[in-house]
Amino acid sequence: MQKVYTKIESIVGNVVTVRAEGVRNADLALVGDSYASVIKLDKDLVSLQVFAGAQGISTNDPVRFLGRPMQVSFSEHLLGRIFDGAGVPRDNGPALKENMIDIGGPSFNPAKRIVPKHMIRTGIPMIDVFNTLVESQKLPIFSVSGEPYNQLLARIALQAEVDVIVLGGMGLKYDDYLTFRDTLEKGGAMSHTVMFIHTAADPTVESTLVPDMSLAVAEQFALEGKTVLVLLTDMTSFCDAQKELAITMEQVPSNRGYPGDLYSCLASRYEKAVAIEGAGSITILGVTTMPGDDVTHPVPDNTGYITEGQFYLKNGHIEPFGSLSRLKQNVNGSTRDDHRALMDGMIKLYAQYKESLEKKSMGFLMSAWDEKLLKYGELFESKLMDLSVNIPLEQALDLGWEILAECFEPNETGLKTSLIKQRWPKKLDA
Repeated sequence: MQKVYTKIESIVGNVVTVRAEGVRNADLALVGDSYASVIKLDKDLVSLQVFAGAQGISTNDPVRFLGRPMQVSFSEHLLGRIFDGAGVPRDNGPALKENMIDIGGPSFNPAKRIVPKHMIRTGIPMIDVFNTLVESQKLPIFSVSGEPYNQLLARIALQAEVDVIVLGGMGLKYDDYLTFRDTLEKGGAMSHTVMFIHTAADPTVESTLVPDMSLAVAEQFALEGKTVLVLLTDMTSFCDAQKELAITMEQVPSNRGYPGDLYSCLASRYEKAVAIEGAGSITILGVTTMPGDDVTHPVPDNTGYITEGQFYLKNGHIEPFGSLSRLKQNVNGSTRDDHRALMDGMIKLYAQYKESLEKKSMGFLMSAWDEKLLKYGELFESKLMDLSVNIPLEQALDLGWEILAECFEPNETGLKTSLIKQRWPKKLDA
């Protein structure tokens, strides 16, 4: 039987304090009609964060502890649905209450993990060709405010060849939420997508629940043999919510006011990425905005130690330099025989293009080789780097060869003669 407490000791911000016994950290409670979560225990003094805010709560409102952590429903009925950070439907659909599962559980048993060996095709050449996304990978997209990172995630959600998309939004502008919803509905991807969306107007504490809800649902789908891609935006907003929560709990602040356990807080989420033996997989792609474009900011800095590379989104492009998928070598040797060589060769030439571009901007005389590089760089950026390009991997590789043949002689590319004989476009070479 659930015991009811009717005396609230204090109300500070969105945190209420009550004296109670037999309560565990992260347990769920009802304060009046509002859900709350236990965030601090000091003997019998229990602090609870009220999800919807403490406005309207009085000191004699009943507090009822439910004896369990936050839960979310799991079933096939989740697909096509949109929920807020507390698991309440945003789409005017019915609430789902069957097969409730706990959120925020431990990472998957390492003994049951298998080595990543399958790529996830996205139709975006800068990912598929140059920094392949691999099943069970955890990758951040480092960017700054104003860059089209949410549009990029929406495109990936539309085009990624996976069974299930789980989209978690934290601190989103309402317009961004509508863009996600409309893009996926018009593109026909909502049928295999579930969204947990926290907007900037929602209670801050709900932001901290979104990754756990998204990953708990993803794990259940993966156990059923599904290939699941979890898209999270923005993890910096999530960390800011954790900072606000830590300040409320009167924790000693660490670097720039963030909690001292920020690394563990991020790692416990990212480490849910897994390829499960005999079942499916969870792949995590999360946006991390860098305040002031500072990669040493605590959030991107800690993220970089946890994840397996990163994508840098700058000036509307995924940058070839700095972006790195550390697991791409697990898969791009088996996609097509020219994949790895073409990837390396094109990036080397693009680096030389950048040098020629700098020489041109400084007024140096351009050689014939510089002119070739300038032409190559412009074609590379417009036909491969542009995020609006949507072509399969094989077509992107063929396009890479066409760009090389349009700008250079075969012996100028630095590629193996045997590969050139096999792949060089004959109609352009004639």
